[in-house]
Amino acid sequence: MRIQREQLTEFSQRILEPRRFIQVLYGPRQVGKTTLILQLLKEYKLPSLFVTGDDVGENDSTWIATQWQNAKHLFEQSGANEFLLVIDEVQKLANWSETIKKLWDADTRNEVNIKLILLGSSRLMIQQGLTESLAGRFESTYLGHWTFTEMEQAFDWSVQQYIWFGGYPGSADLISDEKRWREYVLNSLIETSISKDILMLTRVDKPALMKRLFELGSIYSGQILSFNKILGQLTDAGNTTTLTHYLQLLHSAGLLGGIEKFSPALIRQRAASPKFQVHNAAIISAQQNRNMSEVKNVPKDWGRWAESAVGAHLMNHSIKANYKLHYWRENNYEVDYVLANRESVVALEVKSGVKQRISGLSEFKKRFPEAKIYLIGDEGIPIENFLRTKPSEFL
Repeated sequence: MRIQREQLTEFSQRILEPRRFIQVLYGPRQVGKTTLILQLLKEYKLPSLFVTGDDVGENDSTWIATQWQNAKHLFEQSGANEFLLVIDEVQKLANWSETIKKLWDADTRNEVNIKLILLGSSRLMIQQGLTESLAGRFESTYLGHWTFTEMEQAFDWSVQQYIWFGGYPGSADLISDEKRWREYVLNSLIETSISKDILMLTRVDKPALMKRLFELGSIYSGQILSFNKILGQLTDAGNTTTLTHYLQLLHSAGLLGGIEKFSPALIRQRAASPKFQVHNAAIISAQQNRNMSEVKNVPKDWGRWAESAVGAHLMNHSIKANYKLHYWRENNYEVDYVLANRESVVALEVKSGVKQRISGLSEFKKRFPEAKIYLIGDEGIPIENFLRTKPSEFL
């Protein structure tokens, strides 16, 4: 099956431009980065070399230079005017950014028209390498988890299926057997992301603590919970600074993030407890002992899944869009999500399954008169419709 995402058009146009820029495509595991590039190579038939650093030894410092030399040889044989070198899982290679900078600059001086695509699944490691060594030489594209529209078009999913099974395209064929689907998501997606994109690349002194934080954060996705309260549920000792760091690593791997409180005072904003939010609804569902039909029969529980699906939609778009994602709570008033940029503020409340008051939106509007407010779900914008939009359109 052909995978088509809107980023492919943007990415292919960049590659076909005469200018030389390092093109970087990064995002969580199993969202189609490699498939998109292989489609691009097949469609445009560029002379190319595709290599992956997935199984390269940790201390192999010559691998990139060797592959670069191979690319030059193939380029000379092709007789073409340009050549494309693609390096997948680049963040796993020793000193990758420094080595690429040296080779890229040498080719630039010698007018060797080898273009470069870098693929990576660790956002933190990719961004560090780019900003530290390759400044001014690259353009990047973030490829996030699949949206409802993409899963609907590719697999004819309903919004209920998306709310429960999330946006992992590789798991779509398994949903008729939820036990098998759950094992696939847990073992092939979540565990692999933690072990290969975090533990193998970053120093984590207490991996058991980080994994337990992930489990608790997923269970409480969509809820505000202080780190001190979490520490009381952990058997492995830690502190709030350690948990904050681990949450950042989980966020960079596209698994679990912490949404900050909205406040005009930045210090208060950062001091407040985070609201946990998974990047993909499948992350919650795969850790349940209940199946979709059982949860749907409990309106309160299903409402939490619906809210978390909206939150995942907002979080994934916030990584590449021009807005910050927050929540808001003062006294007994609460708003599920707040989008903010320099120009505007938008408050979003999600209601699904259980009738509740919307006093949080009213109070938010009183305190921030210039803000736009929206209700999603019952008596508001249908969740199905909202999940088809780009959240930035509301700003």
